[in-house]
Amino acid sequence: MKTYLKQISLLLIFISAITYAQPPQGKRDKVKSLKIAFISDELALTPQEAEKFWPIYNTFEDKQFVLRHEKMKSYMDRMETSIDKITEKEALSLLTQMESTEDELYHLRKKLITDLKGVISAQKIIKLRKAEEDFNRNLLKQFRGGRQNQPTKN
Repeated sequence: MKTYLKQISLLLIFISAITYAQPPQGKRDKVKSLKIAFISDELALTPQEAEKFWPIYNTFEDKQFVLRHEKMKSYMDRMETSIDKITEKEALSLLTQMESTEDELYHLRKKLITDLKGVISAQKIIKLRKAEEDFNRNLLKQFRGGRQNQPTKN
């Protein structure tokens, strides 16, 4: 069961890496603006909460971006160019590196939650996670050719 969960987690990391493939700067900025608006709407932050929330969240997003894009891109590049030619030892090394990145992402998310506990309620932290998932799901729908409008609530 543990192996199955690790495989699912690794699959999700790959999907995230592909989903978050760095678009041109203008599109990336637009997506970021839409995400900020979507999260702000979903959480209904007070001005005092927003003042403390956004610096913490933006730091988290920046670090997450680096992990997903720099590290995962290197893994994906290695797999695309030589997946059929790597040895078992190289594959195990790559898996270890991927698991390490997954652990870093987990600890980053955990730190975000810890840092936000003093800023917003536990209920809003849970709403944040749901808002992120809803936003990403809607963004993916748009990417696949769905509606061309801004992501909306489910």
